[in-house]
Amino acid sequence: MFDNPKHVFWQAFVAAVIVFVFGIWMGFLLENYRTSQAGIAYSRSEVDLTDVRLQSEIYRHQEIDCSTSVRENVLFADRIYEEAKTLDQQKQANQLTDDIVYQHKKYDLLRTIFWLNSISIRNACNSSYHTIVYFYQYQNPDLDKKAEQGVVSNVLKDLKEKYGNQVLLIPLAADNNLTSITLLRSYYHINTLPTVLIDEKVAVEGLVTLDDLEKKMLAAPSQKRDLFAKKDEPVFDVPL
Repeated sequence: MFDNPKHVFWQAFVAAVIVFVFGIWMGFLLENYRTSQAGIAYSRSEVDLTDVRLQSEIYRHQEIDCSTSVRENVLFADRIYEEAKTLDQQKQANQLTDDIVYQHKKYDLLRTIFWLNSISIRNACNSSYHTIVYFYQYQNPDLDKKAEQGVVSNVLKDLKEKYGNQVLLIPLAADNNLTSITLLRSYYHINTLPTVLIDEKVAVEGLVTLDDLEKKMLAAPSQKRDLFAKKDEPVFDVPL
């Protein structure tokens, strides 16, 4: 009528072993998947970084077709924005290893060069899109800083969704020990994180609402926002 207690014990033991082995196997598959995805992202970042450098050279030394340049620049902006979100998801799912930090630095460099290219195109073609550069803390933010940056990130996402191609949203880790970003922070007096830089003219520190950010963006001058230029002198080429 009742099972032998020894049989029950061995059945439970075998079941536990099966569950344990299955868990290890699933963990192995998941880790392999993450490694594979990281490898794909790394290769893509290599291609994108080379591509954006070549774009910069073309914009500096060749006559450009404005309609094509603006269109391709906006498409490139949207793509690297989506890749930035994917990279942040990978960061949340994994520990902050040296490989992940290094990969993030490459994307920060890519976005920085893209930002400078965007300024060149906007000046040369009299385009009216807005550059919204989001400087944030990447290395070991505390809980309050994470919460604050989470709010700002959501506001920026809402702004991007509302204005679409009229807004180029460029997130940059401001504390990743990259000289180029340090120089830009110094130039624009970015001393507080997070800070949102609107069209190279207006810096908004800390928490901000969508309404306030939108008003500041629409109030900013729409053209000829120069970088490293002499005062009142238009720039059509951004040195790298």
